[in-house]
Amino acid sequence: QVHLVESGGGLVQTGGSLRLSCAASGGTLDGNGVGWFRQAPGKEQEFVGGIAWDSGKTYYEDSVKGRFAISRDKAENMVHLQMNGLKPEDTAVYYCAARAFGVSRNNAHYNAWGQGTQVTVSS
Repeated sequence: QVHLVESGGGLVQTGGSLRLSCAASGGTLDGNGVGWFRQAPGKEQEFVGGIAWDSGKTYYEDSVKGRFAISRDKAENMVHLQMNGLKPEDTAVYYCAARAFGVSRNNAHYNAWGQGTQVTVSS
């Protein structure tokens, strides 16, 4: 099973940008979908977006469309989440996750998870 580690979180002001990375080791992401999820305090975990590793096709939750962009680097076995125009409501712990057979918006469909990285957007 692939092991995932997120990095790149931090504190940023409203309107700022952050780039999160998800590094995969111990296996290949070929044929996988990699999703990004987030969980704010007191709220359920929600789907942010995802990328099909083989095709590079991306998917986004409506509230982040046009602000967030997901990409993958096959050579480095990494997935990135570029977040622009950050808002206080984007504050959450962000997780990357992997599953076979493509991207799903349902977190229960993923079997490999990173430990999460905190993103805090100040107003």
